[in-house]
Amino acid sequence: MDDIWTLGVNAEDEFAWHQHALCAQTDPEAFFPEKGGSTREAKRVCSSCTVRAECLEYALANDERFGIWGGLSERERRKLKRQAI
Repeated sequence: MDDIWTLGVNAEDEFAWHQHALCAQTDPEAFFPEKGGSTREAKRVCSSCTVRAECLEYALANDERFGIWGGLSERERRKLKRQAI
């Protein structure tokens, strides 16, 4: 059985910021819109979230391919990664 220490990282601690995230109190569908759907509501929530940086860092580190994370869409995160290279 795998446990949270398998890779030497406590997965619970890695995701602990999520309990403070405003998205945890919001309809998750806003953060995963249908293709071509609006991301405005999700980005508005993210703009005032105290753990936005941690969320974006998590998404970048884990190559999240869907949804709004840290106020950015998947396309915006790809662009950010390319600019960092």
